[in-house]
Amino acid sequence: MGSSAREIAALKDRLVALDRERSEIAERLAMLEQAALAEGAIQPSQARAAVTMASPAAAKIALFRSLFRGREDVFPRCWENRRTGKAGYAPVCRNEWVRGVCRKPQVKCGECPNQAFVPIGDDVIQSHLVGGDANDSADFIIGVYPLLRDETCWFLAADFDKKSWMRDVAAFRDTARGKGVPISVERSRSGNGAHAWVFLAEPVPAIDARRLGALLVTARSRSSSSAIRLRPHRSGQAAFPHPALPESHPHRAAKRVQG
Repeated sequence: MGSSAREIAALKDRLVALDRERSEIAERLAMLEQAALAEGAIQPSQARAAVTMASPAAAKIALFRSLFRGREDVFPRCWENRRTGKAGYAPVCRNEWVRGVCRKPQVKCGECPNQAFVPIGDDVIQSHLVGGDANDSADFIIGVYPLLRDETCWFLAADFDKKSWMRDVAAFRDTARGKGVPISVERSRSGNGAHAWVFLAEPVPAIDARRLGALLVTARSRSSSSAIRLRPHRSGQAAFPHPALPESHPHRAAKRVQG
């Protein structure tokens, strides 16, 4: 192997190491922020109450991130194959489709030895809320990986679809409120379903969050024909879409963030 080839290989190895170090730093930073929150150094309820439509974009983004919290070292972006109509979410990676490095679809992202996942940041959240990235003409829609590395989570989400979703999410909401569980509901991006969110004051074991969701599902009306999915998923890490305003009104989304 020539000297140039050796240097190229060494630089690639260094880039991989730097990406992993960046991910570790981002995760450590998130843990410290969570610890500060638990110690009372940050008062989210006060911060949330102070955010209004007139607040600056930075305050709105901070509010969004305080509610829809998940993995900080990686985030998923929505993809769509216009030819087949298939769509889904995949982790954003600097090595995606890099020849000789990325081996999708033969190797799954979670099993790839060349992972270079991009941490979540305020710029990412803003691009999601305004519906686009300045460096990319495609729609910019992200999700969240709610299951943290220690098997805890910051929220419980329930996804309702099928023909009776309106009745079922209303019953789920009323059941939660009747049991003293604060809940927020949004219509899904497709318009043919809804998401119900239960935000937690601190990370709790994901299994306990799912038990709460199962309790609320069981206690609601039994005449349901909806398909209901709970997140975090019991089978492991799975993406859940972040809320956003309807795609048909991107200017309204931008106004919401920019104030």
